[in-house]
Amino acid sequence: MAIARDKAKLRGKQPKQSGKPQMKLCRMHTTDDYSISDLAEVFSVSRPAVYRTLNQHQM
Repeated sequence: MAIARDKAKLRGKQPKQSGKPQMKLCRMHTTDDYSISDLAEVFSVSRPAVYRTLNQHQM
């Protein structure tokens, strides 16, 4: 682990979604037709993952 950290190769768990699915999730949320639970079910992620995605794209 120390060698990987020194080489900047140590990473955490990779996100389940990236790019287009995240943008689609944000667009669906802005329409107010879907609740957080609905979005979590549609994208097969947890509710906290939906909140994280929305917070990342709010900035």
